[in-house]
Amino acid sequence: MRQSNMRTWGLFALLLLAAPWVFTSSLGHSLLTQMGIAAIVCLSYNILLGQGGMLSFGHAVYSGLGAFAAIHALNAALLPVSLVPIAGGVAGALVALLLGGITAQRSATTFAMVTLGLGELVGAMAWLFPGVFGGEAGIAGNRVSGSVPFGISFGPQAQVYYLVAAYTWVCAGLMYAFTRTPLGRMLNAVRDNPERVEFVGYDTRRIRYLAIVVAGFFAGISGGLAALHFESVTADVLGSQRSGAYLLFTFLGGSGYFFGPVVGAVLMVLAFVLLSGITKAWLLYLGLVFVAMVVYAPGGVASLLRGPRPQLRDLPRYAALALACTGLAAMVEMVYQLQLQASLGSELRFFGATLDAAGWPSWAAAGLLVAVGAAGFAWARRK
Repeated sequence: MRQSNMRTWGLFALLLLAAPWVFTSSLGHSLLTQMGIAAIVCLSYNILLGQGGMLSFGHAVYSGLGAFAAIHALNAALLPVSLVPIAGGVAGALVALLLGGITAQRSATTFAMVTLGLGELVGAMAWLFPGVFGGEAGIAGNRVSGSVPFGISFGPQAQVYYLVAAYTWVCAGLMYAFTRTPLGRMLNAVRDNPERVEFVGYDTRRIRYLAIVVAGFFAGISGGLAALHFESVTADVLGSQRSGAYLLFTFLGGSGYFFGPVVGAVLMVLAFVLLSGITKAWLLYLGLVFVAMVVYAPGGVASLLRGPRPQLRDLPRYAALALACTGLAAMVEMVYQLQLQASLGSELRFFGATLDAAGWPSWAAAGLLVAVGAAGFAWARRK
């Protein structure tokens, strides 16, 4: 088992090292950097959701305040640039020490509502202290203004990526080690049967509290890395929308598997950076995918990757489903074209084809794809 774990972590390290040599563009390096940052915060959130069964709607408080602490430490030159994310982690842990004492008192729905309220409270307070949070403009920094040890200025995006990759590998390893500690095992027990944990003499509130502090520390490190990468932090990083994104993509990746949130982090960056630039309806597609995963694959993408491999006889069913989804997406894009981009005309490009949202032939073709795909899927499923 230990040799298998060593191989897994060795492959993970090789993947992090080789990724920028495969995606060599500046955009590719930026996307990889954001994926590493998102992987840390999603793994930290999964300490609460997957390991402890705590549904939190305020996890962005720890990553956001960690980002502000890191940007202030960067501007004050208190630490070397490579250690600035540690300041974010300390800030996240301190905030968790303060707020965790409140949230850890309850579990289940009450815990979720308390975290939602605290998240909204902190997000609203950020606008009341512009000297700390910068108001609408936020706080800007410059990661290349200090010394240049060993010729590393963190100006090139590749250098920032390798710093993030190092933190990603170390933080992921530490969080994995945490799941194997007695505290991590007891956290699983609190998730599964808190009454029995109380019966054998353990304090479930204290276990939840310590888990929140650990998760807050790693979330703060993620926020500090984000502050270095973007060189700017605004109050939006504290909002409930950011916390909801952590929840959604951690679940989509697979909260029941340790590396599931890493898959979710990759999907989050692709959705927010690439998919949002391709279509205006990206949130609709994201919602539909989330509903489908909840209903048909509650274990997330990781459960699909670890499940039985698709057989050749399944190919017609998947092809028919893809055909129906393509027709449905064409209809959605035409509706968005008419409602939101009517000033640009009724024509749009969709998978290399030109559609006219104001003409019936495009609608008829899309409807035909949906009908044929649905009929083919039903036939293949019966077979």
